[in-house]
Parts: sequence; C-alpha cells; structure tokens
Amino acid sequence: MKNLMFLLMFFYIGILSVSCDDLVDKDDPNELTGAQSDMGLVGVNVHSSSSDIAGVSDFSATIESLENGISSYTAQATITNTILKNMISNFPGVVIDGNTVSIDNFQIKQTTDGIKCLTGPFAGVLVNYDSSVGDTYNTGTAGKVRKVVSKTGQDDYPYGFYLIKTIQVESTVGNSNLVSGISKITYIANHRFGMVGVKIDFEDGTSTTFPIYTSAEN
Repeated sequence: MKNLMFLLMFFYIGILSVSCDDLVDKDDPNELTGAQSDMGLVGVNVHSSSSDIAGVSDFSATIESLENGISSYTAQATITNTILKNMISNFPGVVIDGNTVSIDNFQIKQTTDGIKCLTGPFAGVLVNYDSSVGDTYNTGTAGKVRKVVSKTGQDDYPYGFYLIKTIQVESTVGNSNLVSGISKITYIANHRFGMVGVKIDFEDGTSTTFPIYTSAEN
C-alpha cells in the first residue's frame, strides 16, 4: 500500500486509465467497467505518511507506463517490520536489501469504477465503487475472497483536511503460508480519491492503518 505497504506496493495504491476496449460485463464483480482514471496515468505518484507506521516509512510509488488500461509502477519503502517484509517478499519483482524494499512493474488497473491488482498472490479486484455491503470478489489465492464490509454513504472518514465517504473491502488471509502473522487486510477506498487507506490486522490482535495519497483524482 494496494492497497506496498502496498506492499506496500500492493497496499498503497489507487490507480488506472481510459479505453473502451477494456469495458467488460458490469454484472461480473471480478471485472471493471468505466473510463480510464486519471489516477492511472504515467507520472502519477502514490505515497503514504512520512512518519514511521508499524515499521514502514518512506513509501513512494510512481507510474512508469500505461498500456491497454494497465498501469505499471515502480515503488520503494523502508520496512523494518519482519511480518510485512516477509509478506511483500512473495510478490514478483520485489528486491529486498536490508530494510530497503523495492519493486518494478507492479501492475494495477484503475478505472472510474474501481481498482484491480494484476500482480502477485493478491491479484484481483480490490474495490468496485458500485458494490454493496456483502458483495464479494475473487482473489489470486484459491479459496480466498474479498468482501465489502462497509459503505455508509456518509462523510465520516478522516482524509487529510476532509471527511469523505468510503467503501471498505475486507480480505481474510489468516492461515496462509503467504502472509504468516496477518489475519486480515481491509482496503479503504473513495470514488474520487481512489485507495485512501489499508488496514492490517495482525494475528496478535493488533492492527495498523496505512494512509494512502495519490497525486491525481478520478
């Protein structure tokens, strides 16, 4: 944060682009319709808080290319949290040098209707803004799904100087060899600002929310 903590490359992302060729059946929750989002254009930057949060700091990701509606990011972060570092190590293209973690060609599709990750074990739709509470999406891990758990329709989530509406999508990942030590990941998104946060619940009962900021809007 997709979102690295996204992974942070994965957690920290809210991005995509416009092409009629990419439109699919809106009834399929595992695909996205909508126009190319400005958040997926080349040069857009995604970052988190400048402060250390749960052993993660200096996260930054930049879109290097956009082809057929798919944005490719390079990202880097300083990660001292062993659990998160081990999780991120499962993503293709990740390089870990001490506490410095980087990744190339991390792929995200983002339209005005939602966000989909195409890289790594957590591939799949992260959020579809039109979803309702109880809707589910498949993931890249067999037997695992993401579920919409909140959509209040109220400006009640603090984001910078704003209170905004959010939709929250929960992914239960406990008992997975890919993410030992983590029980749940919740993606927090807004139709205008894209991915705005990623909450991680650890198996020891603690949790941390990583804020996500993007240099463009839908």
